Amino acid sequence: MNFYEAVFIVKSDASPSHVESVSNAMVSTVKEFGGEITKTEFHGLRQLAYPIKKNKKGHYVLLNIISNSDGIAELERKFRLNEDVIRFLIVKVDKLDNNPSALMQKPA
Repeated sequence: MNFYEAVFIVKSDASPSHVESVSNAMVSTVKEFGGEITKTEFHGLRQLAYPIKKNKKGHYVLLNIISNSDGIAELERKFRLNEDVIRFLIVKVDKLDNNPSALMQKPA
């Protein structure tokens, strides 16, 4: 089992409950292949650096994943097939950080 961080962006016109359902679908995909989600962060609706498919904003979601490569391959396939996901990035990491990400931390 390897450690991964996945970030995906859902279209801005999606409701927060729909974003959560998309996230739950991705979590269930990982669990089907024997993986585990250790952290889920919803970063909310944020401005994109540049327009993507005519979207200027998007809902950001971060997942910390422990899974094998088959689970990650299926997760990537589901990201590509889902029309509400406009971008995603999955990165293999040496260890998972269970602290809040930089976006979730409040400035001092």
